[in-house]
Amino acid sequence: MTTKYDVYAIGNALVDMEYEISDDFLEKFQIDKGLMTLVDEARQNALLDSLGGTPRKQQCGGSAANTVIAVSQFGAKAFYSCKVASDPIGNFYFQDLQDNGVDSNLKIQNRHSGTTGKCLVLISPDAERTMNTFLGITSSISKEEIIPEAIKNSKYMYMEGYLVASPTGKEAAIEARELAESYGVKTALTFSDVNMVKFFREGLMEMIGPKGVDLLFCNESEALSFTQTQDIYEAREKLKQVSKTFVVTRGENGAMIFDGVTFIEIEPYSVKAVDTNGAGDMYAGAFLFAITHNHSHASAGKLASLAASRVVGQFGPRLKWHETQEIRNHILGDA
Repeated sequence: MTTKYDVYAIGNALVDMEYEISDDFLEKFQIDKGLMTLVDEARQNALLDSLGGTPRKQQCGGSAANTVIAVSQFGAKAFYSCKVASDPIGNFYFQDLQDNGVDSNLKIQNRHSGTTGKCLVLISPDAERTMNTFLGITSSISKEEIIPEAIKNSKYMYMEGYLVASPTGKEAAIEARELAESYGVKTALTFSDVNMVKFFREGLMEMIGPKGVDLLFCNESEALSFTQTQDIYEAREKLKQVSKTFVVTRGENGAMIFDGVTFIEIEPYSVKAVDTNGAGDMYAGAFLFAITHNHSHASAGKLASLAASRVVGQFGPRLKWHETQEIRNHILGDA
C-alpha cells in the first residue's frame, strides 16, 4: 500500500523565542538559571516587555514538532497535529511548519482565538540556556486536532509524552493510537522527559495501550523510572512488555536498540556538548526517517546518533538542511 506520509505526529506547539540576556536580568526577575520553568501569560508578557525588540531567533517548536521537522529535513514526508491560536504568533508557527515541508491540521482547520504557546529561550553570556514557557492554547489540545485520514495514510503515528500532562492531550494521544491500530499503522511514543514518567506513569500506560506500541524512544533515566528498576538490563527486558521495538539512549554511552529480536549497541559519537536541548527529538526524527525508508535498526541507530551529536554540539534543536543531507549520505550513502 502506498502511503502519503511516513510519519504522523501529535504534540504541543510552542514558538521558541531566543534572546541574549545578562545574568543581571535573571537576578532582577528571579529566574532560575539553566532550568525550564512554566509561567503564566502575565509573567511571560512582563518578561517580553522587559526584553524589548525582536528575538535573535524565532522558530516553531515543541518536542514532536522538532522531530517531524527532522523527519522532513532528512527527506521523508510528515504530518503534524497541534493547536495554535489565530494570533500573529500562530500564523508564524503555521508558516514555519510549511516552510519546513511539514503538512498539518492548521492547513485545513480553523484556529481558535487565544494565545499561541511560547517558550522564551534566554541565552546568558556563558552560553547557558534558561527557558520560561507559557503553554497557552496548546494546553487544551484535544481530539479535535486529529486528522484520521492523515493517520490512515501514514506508516507511523508518533506521540509526544508531554501530552500525558493534559487530560485532553492524553485523550487525543489515545484516540490517535487507537485509530492507527485500527488502520494497521504502526505506533510510536517518546517518553519526552523523566518527570513525565515519574509523575504520570499510569497515564503513559494508557497512551501505550493494552497491545503496546511498535516503537518506543526513551533515555536511560526514563527507562529505569518507567520499569521501576535500577538495572538497565532488567529494564530493557520489562520494556519488551510495552513495545515491540525500542531505543534507549544513554548519552556518552551511546544507545541500546531492540529490533524485536536482538539487542544492538550503538557506539556514541564524540562531541563537546554545548546544548543538549532537542537532541532526543532529533534522534527520534532521524531514526524514524531511516526505518520508514527500509534501513535496518542498526543503520537507523547510527544515523540518529550522529545527528543527535551534531545537535548537542550547537545551540538550538535543529540542523540545517544541508547538514542533514551530509549526515544521511555519510551513514546511508543514499542522499
